[in-house]
Amino acid sequence: MYKYDFNTIVERKNTNSIKYDFNTERKMPLDVLPLWVADMDFETAPEIKEAILKRASHGIYGYTRPKPDFNNTIVNWMKKRHGLESRPEWYFYTPGVVFGMSMAIRALTKEGEGVLIQRPVYYPFSNIITDNDRVLINNPLVYHKETLNYEMDLIDFEEKIINNNVKLFILCNPHNPVGRVWTREELEGVGDICLKHGVKIVSDEIHEDFIYEGHTHIPFIKIKQEYEDITIMCTSPSKTFNLAGLQISNLIVPSREIRMAIKKEIMKTGYDEPGTLGMVACQAAYTWGEEWLEELKQYLTDNLNFVRQFLQEKLPKIKLVEPEGTYVIWLDFSGYGLSDEEINQKMIHEAKLWLDKGTMFGEEGEFFQRINIAAPRKTIEQALLALERAFV
Repeated sequence: MYKYDFNTIVERKNTNSIKYDFNTERKMPLDVLPLWVADMDFETAPEIKEAILKRASHGIYGYTRPKPDFNNTIVNWMKKRHGLESRPEWYFYTPGVVFGMSMAIRALTKEGEGVLIQRPVYYPFSNIITDNDRVLINNPLVYHKETLNYEMDLIDFEEKIINNNVKLFILCNPHNPVGRVWTREELEGVGDICLKHGVKIVSDEIHEDFIYEGHTHIPFIKIKQEYEDITIMCTSPSKTFNLAGLQISNLIVPSREIRMAIKKEIMKTGYDEPGTLGMVACQAAYTWGEEWLEELKQYLTDNLNFVRQFLQEKLPKIKLVEPEGTYVIWLDFSGYGLSDEEINQKMIHEAKLWLDKGTMFGEEGEFFQRINIAAPRKTIEQALLALERAFV
């Protein structure tokens, strides 16, 4: 029995929602069901909503910046939820994780130097590398089709670093879109190679609060003390509590030298204070949001079980890459023998579903689709029935 309501379908159209209100601009039919971008179709925790409304009722929204208790709240959350011992001075805010990563790229690399990623991976990684005139180097994940899982190729990882003047590695953990929660052994593998070759690490851990039973998320800077000197860890309440529109995220940077370098790049942009309501929401989330999150995780687990059973019974040619974390899941459509474009067109025009096509995450995503299951059960059921009509 749930205390919080995850079943109500909330009307999101006409709210300037990227997910619902920009079909025409993105050349999508108006009648598709959007389950693409990774924001949730649930209202945020009522405790957060109440804190926002209380602050909004004040009526004055002048310049603000966080006091020390803001960072302390995040420190406490990270310790309680992830066992991370950290210090308040390690933390500073940015308007979003991708913005923070871009600032790290500018601060820690030069034009023409290599930045390494592991495709298929969250597509903005590629954009911020090339848009900043750095060289994108790919260490593709290895897909085992027979077992439907992914692993890192550490031999290729080191060779790419040596041969391509790589100065920075962007880690995605939990991995979006394939859903891996990397083990300590895997993280030590990339960490030790980066230490050996003087490569800094940006660790995108924005999905850290969504881990399925049987798996454990390990913050990268928790693994070895030496990693503290080379790592920028990126977190945010935006994924966990559905707050992306409030533009608040946090970088965790133990190294003072790296902190100062990134802050210098941020100053060049003119960005200074965080938004008033984003700051309030972040602190409320990490203070009062835990009970809501625990219920949400159970609801997502139930959604995942529902999807898994439906595919096994009704659509066995669609293979689920079992997620260890995140609320986006990675589906393999290669069993149909269709081209990637045929799959995409069938999805949009026959199933009437707007998912993220796999090639958005790199050519390694051919024949895959990413679907967001953070939605009421009726919405997920509607999507699966649409898949059945189009792909049976």
